[in-house]
This record gives sequence, C-alpha cells and structure tokens, in this order.
Amino acid sequence: MENRSKAPASAPILSATLQSSDRDGYVGNEACAQCHSSIYESYKRTPMAHASGIAIENLIPADFTHRQSGVHYRIYEDAGRAWLSFDRDGKDPIHAKRELLYYIGSGRRGLTYLFADDGFVFESPINWYGDRHVWDMTPAYQGAREMPLNLPAHTSCLHCHVSGMRPPVDGTENRYEMPLLAHSGVSCERCHGPAAAHIKGGSIVNPAKLTPERRDAICMQCHMEGRVSIERAGRHIYDFRPGDSLSDYVRYYVLTGGFSSELGAVSQVEALAQSTCKKASGDKMSCTSCHDPHFTPSAAERVEYFRGKCLACHGASFAAKHHAEQKDCTTCHMPASPSKDVAHTEVTDHRIPRMPALSPQLLQDTNASASKPELVPFPDTKEAEDDLRDLALAWESLANSGMRSARPEAEKMLRRSSEKFPDDPATVAALAYEDQLHGDLAGARTLYQRALAANPALIDAATNLGVIEAQSGNFPVALQLLEGAFSRAPWQSSVGIDLARVFCFAGRAEQGRTVLDRVLEFNPDMAMAKRVRDDLARPKPACGGK
Repeated sequence: MENRSKAPASAPILSATLQSSDRDGYVGNEACAQCHSSIYESYKRTPMAHASGIAIENLIPADFTHRQSGVHYRIYEDAGRAWLSFDRDGKDPIHAKRELLYYIGSGRRGLTYLFADDGFVFESPINWYGDRHVWDMTPAYQGAREMPLNLPAHTSCLHCHVSGMRPPVDGTENRYEMPLLAHSGVSCERCHGPAAAHIKGGSIVNPAKLTPERRDAICMQCHMEGRVSIERAGRHIYDFRPGDSLSDYVRYYVLTGGFSSELGAVSQVEALAQSTCKKASGDKMSCTSCHDPHFTPSAAERVEYFRGKCLACHGASFAAKHHAEQKDCTTCHMPASPSKDVAHTEVTDHRIPRMPALSPQLLQDTNASASKPELVPFPDTKEAEDDLRDLALAWESLANSGMRSARPEAEKMLRRSSEKFPDDPATVAALAYEDQLHGDLAGARTLYQRALAANPALIDAATNLGVIEAQSGNFPVALQLLEGAFSRAPWQSSVGIDLARVFCFAGRAEQGRTVLDRVLEFNPDMAMAKRVRDDLARPKPACGGK
C-alpha cells in the first residue's frame, strides 16, 4: 500500500469566519475578550479552552507498537504538518500514513487526533493517556487484533470538544465539510450562548440566572453520559443552546436494580446527584458550587482552593475538629479510581462518599443480579407521553450492545411505541430489526420500507433490507439499497462486504472486488475483506460464503 494523505495541503482546517458559525450568531472568544479581558486570560489557561484545535499546534510525538496486531504507529511532524504512520513488515505488510488535522482532548486526561479520508473524519487508532503518560489503543480498540482505522468522529464526541462545528453532511454520520470547526477549544459561547447580538448591546445567557434545570443542563450536556442516551425525534445534541431544556434534545437513561463501585469517565453529573451533599443542598448546589468554569487552580493552589469550597458549606469549626491535619478533603471523600470504560484513566468520585473504604455510595450497574434492571430517565422526571419512544429505543440500544436480558423488554416497548408513533422512522426500523431477528422477513421488509420512506438516510435500515432482498434473490433492489448505504458509510466494512457478496451472487464479481478495495481503503488490515476479495478473484468464487 503506498504512502498517501487524504488531506491536501491547501485544505482549510480552521476558520474564525466560518459561515455556519456566523449564521448562528457565534463570534468566538476573542470578541468576548474586548470587554472581559481578565476572564478571557484566566479561561484560556483552563483544560476546556484547550479541548480541541489544530493537530500541529498540540503535537505529542508517538512511537508505539501494538503487540496484538504487530503494527508500529508513529505520530510526528514533517514540513510543518502532523502525520500518523502505521507500518508492519512480514507476511502481511502495511506501510501508509494519514495527515492529522485536529486534536480533541486537552491532554490532561487524554488526547486523540482526527484525520480525514475522502471527507469522512475518523479518530486516530491510538490515544495519549495523560494520567499515565502513555500511548495505547483508543478505548474502542483495546481488544483489537487487527489494525483499526475506521473509528468515526461522531457528533456526540465532537459536540463536547469543539466549537462552531459543522453538522455531518446529510445522510452521513461522519462526513463533514471543511473546516470542521470554527474555533479551537470550548468557547465562552458554549455556556453563554451566541454572542453576536450581545456585542451589539443585546443580552446574553447568564447560567446563574437560569432555572436550576436549565442551569445544570449546560454542564450536563458534556459531563453526563448515562447508560444510554437517545436523541429526541428530529433533534440533535449539537442543536442545544444555553438556556434551552436539554431534555428537548436528548434523553439520558441509567439502570437501576444492580450496583457497582466502578465509575465511568463521563459520570460526574450522575455521580454528584447521588451524593449526600447534593441531596441535602438540593437546587442550591450545582457543578459551579465547586468549579469555576473560568479558572483552574494550579497544582500548588489546588488543595486550599477546593478545601475552601468544602468549608463554604461545612464551616471552619467543622474543619478544626475533623482531621485538621489533612488539608486535602478529596483524599478521603473524592478519591480517584480507575475508570470502568477508559483505560489508563482515573476518575474523581463525585459521589463524595462519607467513608469510601467501608460504605461507598454506588452507581447503578447492569452486571449485578440484586433485582430486575430498570431503565429510568436522568434526571428522573414524570414520564411524558412522548418519552415512550425514547425509552423503547434506549432498551433496544442496550439489547444491541450485548445485554441479552434487555431484548424482551426492547421488543415489548417498541411494539407499544409503534402504536403511538407509527410514523417515527427510528421506532419502525428498530421494530423491523426485532422481526428480522425472529425470522419474520416479510414483516421486517414491510417495516424497513416504511422507515426508509420516512427517512431514506437510515443506513442500518437500508443495509438490513438489502440483505433481506438479497436472501430473496431480488439482487437489483438489494444492490440499490446496499450501494446507497455504502456510499454514505464506506467505513462500515460489514456493509461493503455484504455489497461485494451480492455483486458476486449477481454474476458481477469484478465489481465486488472494487467494493472490497474501497473497504480496505478505510480498514486496510481487515482479514475478512482480504479473504472475500481473494475468493472473488477465483474462476468460480464461492462469493465469500465459505
């Protein structure tokens, strides 16, 4: 494989005047600095201000070999540009590189780089883990045995790290017009809203003056993950603006019925809600009770700074008799522990346990068998009628992630939801998949067709329907569906392999090989794709079926 870059040297990768940003009223931090210079100077030293940017401006060199795949990765600078190379000698050699365009993550806890291939944006397969100062595979690829190169940069990730991001091109999940972002880091406007009107004398959002629910939503949009999150019908998380109700855009769900002391990397809001401090203080307490978004204390200031936050509620007299010799309250009451979902990363325990070694307050977990797991919305509010759709999709997401016990509940909820929302494409497509699992291909076909009529951009629905049509021998329709899906997600290797096999069954093996070349462009170490491609080169191919 020849060395190459999919990003031309002339490609713009940052623009302070990105049209979509201007149109939405976003102007960037520099405009705020004109009147708020001290806050601007303080904020630009925080991790949030450095949560993203141009790769070459924050390049951490890497020289790392992945033992399972034998691939040697390097991250380096050449002629003022940042590069990721990947090499393996021997029987199955790989030698290529990609230009790194952006970084996401400040590097304090972690950092990864983004590259583009034909306009599709991906995360680097290796991450920098700041807690341990090591390079390793990304969290999604910790168990990989082949070289992965097709981890899409989804909006759910970009939303929390970049400012002025463009939404994906219609019908795709990770194809973006460049420049991808208008400003480096998380801008002032992430918490205060668009400032174009404000700099002309208009008002702007002050989170402290919002209702508690809308105030807390500003932090929650990036510091809450839950067990499942479901975007509301017709909405996206990146459409949220400060002052809005977050639940109008996305619903978070947590599991009850089992317990675990493990913490997720993005569990701060959920954990804080379980703390005695938050329960006793109610709406008076928020993330900003302890954290100033405009300021990060230095290592020398940290202990006294956060001790002061504790004493603001507990009082100096309490401190004088409660371990006066231990100034760092967090050592005992907010200990760091390994993250359950991100390797090499520690998480501060925002549950603020009173005696963590003896009676930790525990987050919900799916693996325990104390009682039947139940999905509940977070924050837990009175269920509205339209929440049925989101709850059903949340159960389906759990089932598809490997939680087998969730499958019966998912099917039951989806059938109820489809009666109330018969025109919702996500619900109809999910129910079609349930029918497909049960072998009811006729029912699944009808439902997939209905879902695609309402939303032709559904990649999974088009793929699954294409497979059903191929199994029925209806190759022209199958090819139309699979080609459309693969053109919008060529990094989804399984879709390409299905398409190549259908081409073969239709007597067009050479076109199937062309599809597999495209698969290997995005996933060059995929053994299955190589085997199917070799099979399709034979005089009488088995069409990848053996």
